[in-house]
Amino acid sequence: MAEASPILSLKSVRKMFGAHAAVDSIDLDIAEGEFFTIVGPSGSGKTTMLRMLAGMDTPTSGDILLRGERINDLPANKRPTCMVFQSLALFPHRTVGQNIEFPLKIRGEVPESRKARALQLMDLLRLPQSYYAKNVLKCSGGERQRVALARALAYDPQILFFDEPLSAIDYKLRKTLEKELKDIHRETKKTFVYITHSLEEAMVMSDRIGVMRAGKLVQVGTPHQIYSAPNTRFVSEFVGDVNVLPVSLDTDGRLHSRLTGARLKPPPVPEGFSEGHLVIRPEFLRFLAKAADADNAVSGRLYNEYVLGSRIQYQVRVGEGVFAVEKLRQQAFTGKLDDDVIIGWDAKDAILVTD
Repeated sequence: MAEASPILSLKSVRKMFGAHAAVDSIDLDIAEGEFFTIVGPSGSGKTTMLRMLAGMDTPTSGDILLRGERINDLPANKRPTCMVFQSLALFPHRTVGQNIEFPLKIRGEVPESRKARALQLMDLLRLPQSYYAKNVLKCSGGERQRVALARALAYDPQILFFDEPLSAIDYKLRKTLEKELKDIHRETKKTFVYITHSLEEAMVMSDRIGVMRAGKLVQVGTPHQIYSAPNTRFVSEFVGDVNVLPVSLDTDGRLHSRLTGARLKPPPVPEGFSEGHLVIRPEFLRFLAKAADADNAVSGRLYNEYVLGSRIQYQVRVGEGVFAVEKLRQQAFTGKLDDDVIIGWDAKDAILVTD
């Protein structure tokens, strides 16, 4: 994504509830036109942060800037922003068209103009124009999601905030709507700020992701950066399946694994590193004919396998530990359960983290 100037900036933003810091000294710039997702487990502070950005809560300290102007005390209805809630907050006894037109009606636009804009937005959101007079309660869950988004776009906001809007939808529809939201973002060129507890959801849609833990942003980066170069064990484990080995650095520059007893060739070692964790994604592990076929190798027993659509994940018991090895179906391992196996990886395909 091309560099753009920040539309939203947070400067040392903190939100206290009594003695508890729900959001703790956050610094962040969100670029105009960016799809930025805040992800984290329950209680990490992501919803509190979104509420402050949208104007529903006020920071205890620090500043929120919109195009460089401080907006800490500007109420939500005075900001050029709109929120799409998890509950959708549609008017249940009104039609699809009436729901979408509501912001335009409040603004005083004439009926003909309102209807033209509603139909335009329905086309954008892939809602049949015949739905214009349909009661919103007769729409499916996915259709109501589209109506809520069309209504938000009718405000013509500079920024759209999303509070876990897909969390209550079944898996297949959620995957469809994830792709549609990314398409809509591209078509509208609006700034999207999205909250979710699902890293998978964030990886599909986002230009950048901010991972929150205990009120702090622990890492911000592109989906590729978050997945390939996590800066803590927490981030690595939050982003899909991962193998994590407690290790210490020996005086000869090798790593000692307390779990397997192996001495390993390390990836680039962070300055000052003495002990921490070695992180290896399952797709970087492979089955070996002999230990010399990879920089690092361990022997174990093939314990189980799991078919994951186009991929197969194998569970290999190594001493007291378990390794996950993942392959495409066409590269499936031909061994049998309980076979003795050797698995390995190249040093460059692992990461060392201290936390």
